[in-house]
Amino acid sequence: MKVRDDLDQLEGYHSPQVDVAVRLNTNESPYPPPAAWQDAFAEEVKRIQFQRYPDREATALRAAIGDQHGVGPECVLAANGSNEVIQAVCLAFGGAGRSAAVFKPTYLMHSHIARITGTTVVEGERGPDFSLDLDEVERVVSAHAPAITFLCSPNNPTGRLEPPEAVDRLLALTPGLVVVDEAYGQFAPRSAIEQIADDRPLVVVRTFSKTWSMAAARLGYLVGPAEIVRALEGVLLPYHLDTVKQAAGRLALRYKTEMEERVASIVEERGRLVAGLSDLAVDVWPSAANFILFRPQAGDGDAVWQGLLDRSVLVRNCASWPRLEGCLRVTVGTPEENEAFLAALAEVLG
Repeated sequence: MKVRDDLDQLEGYHSPQVDVAVRLNTNESPYPPPAAWQDAFAEEVKRIQFQRYPDREATALRAAIGDQHGVGPECVLAANGSNEVIQAVCLAFGGAGRSAAVFKPTYLMHSHIARITGTTVVEGERGPDFSLDLDEVERVVSAHAPAITFLCSPNNPTGRLEPPEAVDRLLALTPGLVVVDEAYGQFAPRSAIEQIADDRPLVVVRTFSKTWSMAAARLGYLVGPAEIVRALEGVLLPYHLDTVKQAAGRLALRYKTEMEERVASIVEERGRLVAGLSDLAVDVWPSAANFILFRPQAGDGDAVWQGLLDRSVLVRNCASWPRLEGCLRVTVGTPEENEAFLAALAEVLG
């Protein structure tokens, strides 16, 4: 059997999984969930009736998420990671004869998932400093009238935070849906959730993977107008979110104080890591996320990545990505992991 013609050259999403002492390549939390959450979760799992299907509407989880953001459960969609949320958006609002706009460099999965759903991808370029170029946004929107426009904020892999006026300008320009992906939103000083309104085609996507220390659970969600959420519910598979995952997410939200303490710690470490990188022969871009993009000023990015790996430190190699020639991306880890990374990088750079 031959795969669809438009998927023939499509490759899956890859991130090396290597056994190393210091793994700083996938933007995970360096800390496990609180011990109290683990105990509460274990007790909850004991009470699950595994012979029964899960709550199809994920009612309690959506209500708990809504409480976090001051909205009702009808304005929340929960799914298997933020990527399933993005897939639902493309299935409901994209597809054959429709397009999705992205502004590169940015999160690769927006384009990847759009193409899988048969949505045409149209691309614009960010400015020299990787900020959003509003003239370029206007050019792309005017030329293609995309049904979906993706903004990643803070942007992955550059770490840039989109200003509120950029979101407002895009909403004024585009005839379609604006999706702000805030996978790293808790590390930033502001959120586009504040700009959501019933009469605006704006949704915000978030994940439990980073700040809630639950990457293993694969749980994400969307906040947006109830009308849009209803449309997205229609393309999800029945019982798509299992009972265990719903319980994990619902219980995690009880530990907001612990999460906020971890976020503050990681933001502090981010500043220390930027300062340490600034003492080395690398170019560093400002970040509002839990990772930092940098480029060695001399030498080969691939060689530096390999040198770090030889010292049992794994970072993300972006050196061959368009417009990111020679760049690497490091996740903010624990103080000990960050020290090990800086020491290894200094050694590699000589």
